[in-house]
Amino acid sequence: MRILGIDPGYAIVGYGVLDYSGGRFSIVGFGAITTSADMDFNRRLKVIYDDMTEIIETYKPDEMGIEKLFFNTNEKTAIDVAQARGVTLLPAIMRNIPIYEYTPLQVKCSIVGYGRAEKKQVQEMTKTMLHLKAVPKPDDTADAVAIAITHGLSVNTRKIVGEYDSL
Repeated sequence: MRILGIDPGYAIVGYGVLDYSGGRFSIVGFGAITTSADMDFNRRLKVIYDDMTEIIETYKPDEMGIEKLFFNTNEKTAIDVAQARGVTLLPAIMRNIPIYEYTPLQVKCSIVGYGRAEKKQVQEMTKTMLHLKAVPKPDDTADAVAIAITHGLSVNTRKIVGEYDSL
């Protein structure tokens, strides 16, 4: 299965693409979509949409995992990130790619085994799990790769449970 992990945003959208088979991950690609703060916001949304469309066309993921948003302070930031998240998801929706959401707590538990793990712990464990020489940069990219791992591990768990259900 090919998984596209996404850390949404409007300045930086991190992405990570992993193949997951037989309980093993292999990195296919990762990076970030970036937009400049001095760019018109609608133009930023178009750049994100166009680049996400290209990423999906290039890597052809089977499923997508994305960080679930949670805001409790700045409404304007929440609205802007939500708009960017929408245009990030739209290319996958239009191609019928299943989308799954994960909270930061779920990602930390999945990668490190502890929901209050520090970001550096998650990054180092991600690097170790994928046998990378360095942590993917920027941080948004590392987060997206961790989300892809979380999705792969989650799907594996659901699959095992499903197999037992049929006994």
